[in-house]
Amino acid sequence: MLQQIDQYIWKYNASDQLAPRSPWRHFLQIGVMVGRDLMSGMITLHAMSLVYTTLLSMVPLLAVSISVLKGFGVHDQLEPALINLLAPLGKQSGEISTRIIGFVENMQIGVLGAIGLAMLLYTVISLIQKIESAFNLTWQLHSSRGLMQRFSDYLSVIMVGPVLVFSAVGIMASLGSTHIAGFLHSLPIIGDLLFLLGKLLPLALLIAAFTFIYFLVPNTRVRIGSALYGAVIAGVMWQTSGTLFTWFIAGTSKYTAIYTGFATLVLFMIWLYLSWMILLVGTSISFYHQNPDQLKWRRGNSHLSARLRYQLALQVMVSIARAHDRQSELIPSLENLAAFQQVPTPVLARILAALEQDGLVIQSADNPPSYIPGAALQRISLVDILYCARNAEDEGQSDNLRSDAEVSRLLQSLEQQFDAQLGDETLADFLHTIEEDRSNEDSLV
Repeated sequence: MLQQIDQYIWKYNASDQLAPRSPWRHFLQIGVMVGRDLMSGMITLHAMSLVYTTLLSMVPLLAVSISVLKGFGVHDQLEPALINLLAPLGKQSGEISTRIIGFVENMQIGVLGAIGLAMLLYTVISLIQKIESAFNLTWQLHSSRGLMQRFSDYLSVIMVGPVLVFSAVGIMASLGSTHIAGFLHSLPIIGDLLFLLGKLLPLALLIAAFTFIYFLVPNTRVRIGSALYGAVIAGVMWQTSGTLFTWFIAGTSKYTAIYTGFATLVLFMIWLYLSWMILLVGTSISFYHQNPDQLKWRRGNSHLSARLRYQLALQVMVSIARAHDRQSELIPSLENLAAFQQVPTPVLARILAALEQDGLVIQSADNPPSYIPGAALQRISLVDILYCARNAEDEGQSDNLRSDAEVSRLLQSLEQQFDAQLGDETLADFLHTIEEDRSNEDSLV
């Protein structure tokens, strides 16, 4: 039974553009892979780290936010917004919000001095940086933003984000108190629609906020559809978990008796942990939705055998060379090449990095960059391509391995046979052979 379910789920190839679409099986594949990521412990580890960082940076972040919000006259909406954010804590939400606001009010930015203000901003920026690092790990990104780009993006989040959020809260509160809203609520049908809208609007705003985060934070180009896909699921999970957590809070009299004064803090930390977990699960869903090839490859081992490295390196060089000679309409960017060969972009990126290191390919100045041959096709030998693929992932460790003389002689003999088989054949010769074979096949048809 389990084997049949497994075959039903994984027989569908979401990365095959020619196959019929099956959103349900795609959703099941994403769910299985996200569950596997949760079981591996990396998501939970990052969630716990973010809880610790949040506790350290919450008061400084709100202090900076209040100083910005005062200039727009919406700083009074901070406490109601915190109460809404902490609503799943039940009665404790008001107590925690009051204490946080008290800490913030006791922090006077004007008397901190230059060093104190710098430490304040560093604490705030470290939270955003940790969020970006967690997202980049999910998206398998090994490079972070540059210093200037990071400064401008983080400053935008710190300065603009609170203004937009709390301005929206203020507008919603003012609209709800107008005479027009009261009159509309008194109407039979429109009143019911407004009641339903009032229930759905918080979820819609939450999904919009999650979409913005998933689209902006990772240091890569995220498609808005994938960001929205993850945000919708994460938003529903957030609302559902909030309801369940409120129900859980109602029966925590035993925990209150055990932890006494610390019960509120413990429950607050648990809710923070669940919130970060949901946020990280959502970005994992967005990642798998945008990269369906990862669903197929992550079921097994993403490390390549020698044969697969040979195949990928040779095929990618052929694709780049054909695009360079205008024999193909494929734009040889990393994403396009990975989609053409149906491999994950991180896997192909390792092969391209090895080819670039050996001077066989170079990147263009386009955005995103494309790959072009690093030399004339008549000067790129097939032996060089295959040797580059063979050594792509050894990271120079072959010289550190102990090897008997007989083993070394056998490997050297195999390399000599390899060289003799390929001879001096170049990439240009190989492309010419491919074109001749295709012409012969067409003539036979």
